[in-house]
Amino acid sequence: MLSELDYLREIERLAHQVKVAAYDEGWPRPDADPEDATPLQRRVNALARVLHHYHFEGDGCLEEDRPRVRLFGAALLKPGGLADYDETCARFGVQPRPEGWALWHTWGDGELKVTMVVSAVESTEGLLQNWSHGRSVDPVTPLPSQVALVHMGWMGPMTLSPRGVRRVGVGGQPFA
Repeated sequence: MLSELDYLREIERLAHQVKVAAYDEGWPRPDADPEDATPLQRRVNALARVLHHYHFEGDGCLEEDRPRVRLFGAALLKPGGLADYDETCARFGVQPRPEGWALWHTWGDGELKVTMVVSAVESTEGLLQNWSHGRSVDPVTPLPSQVALVHMGWMGPMTLSPRGVRRVGVGGQPFA
């Protein structure tokens, strides 16, 4: 039996999937209902308007001029984490910072796997929060000043994005 909070999260996840499926079928967006919208379209749009979206710096809502980065996964490296932070920074070739670093696991040209070490820690925290609710969102491309290093291959820990979960076919995950 689900707890009250888990039940509400499951309802929200399913409602989000209904919204995405409706838009994929070409339904009108929820900003304003067109005059010819059916009662079902109006209800789905009303549902979409009240669904939570966890905004974060770099989510693309304000930075419309920067393309998004397709992420397979991400991780945070912070002081006080599970691994020795200074040692991990040395392994990655970056200087330790009090706020930590983010690892973005993505693809380069020709689908080469790459890990970007970026200073966008707050963006990554918001991204991970969205992913924990099954929302497949990607951040905008970091500014050149936010990229410390790019490594070939996926290095270090990783939380899979909903796209990553689907791509590897991890069973038992609630992402459609």
